[in-house]
Amino acid sequence: MKARDKGGQGPDLSVKDSAGPWIFPLAVENAFVFNPSPRDFTVEEIPLYEASGEGEHLLVEVRKKGLSTWELTDRLSNHLGIPRRQIGYAGLKDKHALTTQWLSLPAHLEPRLAEFESEGVAILRMRRHSNKLRVGHLKGNRFRLRFKKVLGVQREKIDRILDWIETYGMPNYFGPQRFGNAGNNWREGEALVAGKLKVRERKMREFLIGSWQSKRFNDWLSERIALSRLLDAFSQQEVEKLQGLPAGSLEGTKAQPHFFKILRGDLLMHYPYGKLFYAEDLATEASRFADKDRAPTGLLPGRKVRRARESARILEAPWDDDRVRESGSRRYAWVFPDEIRRRYLPERAHYELSFTLPKGSYATVLVAMLKGGFDAEN
Repeated sequence: MKARDKGGQGPDLSVKDSAGPWIFPLAVENAFVFNPSPRDFTVEEIPLYEASGEGEHLLVEVRKKGLSTWELTDRLSNHLGIPRRQIGYAGLKDKHALTTQWLSLPAHLEPRLAEFESEGVAILRMRRHSNKLRVGHLKGNRFRLRFKKVLGVQREKIDRILDWIETYGMPNYFGPQRFGNAGNNWREGEALVAGKLKVRERKMREFLIGSWQSKRFNDWLSERIALSRLLDAFSQQEVEKLQGLPAGSLEGTKAQPHFFKILRGDLLMHYPYGKLFYAEDLATEASRFADKDRAPTGLLPGRKVRRARESARILEAPWDDDRVRESGSRRYAWVFPDEIRRRYLPERAHYELSFTLPKGSYATVLVAMLKGGFDAEN
């Protein structure tokens, strides 16, 4: 949490100025093993729409392993002799997994695509469509994971946290892979918005600035989770004093049924999609949030984006950045994993888990909730 005078009281829930660690709702440590690999981690893209069968674009379903989406599109652009920008995709998929996703290409390249062969890549289906795929043109993703060295106590912890997630959902952090292998490509993004660095390639520039926007969002979300944890332990008035907030700014938060507390002036959005609107009647909005009908949003700073008001803006303003000239947006602060299925294999001490998440949400965040934080290497 951004440094404020805590008066020597309360748990230290401060966030370090790095790409993490970020705070989670539950204080837990769990020592099971999860090494993302094609054997233990699969991702299947859930398309937003089916191909029409007609049009000047070709939708291609691709299965890959050991490759990032960018590495895949590089191979395709080299084989087809086209710029990478002509290849559309709905979302970036993890390198350290067996993943299935859709790409779009100019339809006239279909004969040459049929000749494409590359290690770790399989073309599953091709069908014509009227438009190019754009980032965000997907409904969500289906994940399947296998955890190892899950003994009795580890299994009990996983089950207990999954029960909590099924009831309350989870924070919608950007996962560590959003920040590069070293976890610090947001620094280049910050240098770009500060005018201290220039990057010619548009997509790379957008990616780096997006990483900076994502870090600001994660830092804000961590602060709000820390605030919600404090409200579990102290009264509204005590937390206002601990955090140096104006008297009355947390009114109506303590009694809310959901762990994540909504503040006056928060921008909410109907879930899993809908229009933005300001929280006014906190009791009503908190009840509907607990029913998974809507969720609060956080800011990715930039132009042409609505900001929170009142109490919510006090907590948001430190993570805003008016130097960002690219468009900003709002992102769900909280999401609700669906279709959660689990199976324990005691003879192998394996725990198999599958679930779906909406677009833009990270399975690694759910794993971090089960473990009590992101692994040190992330």
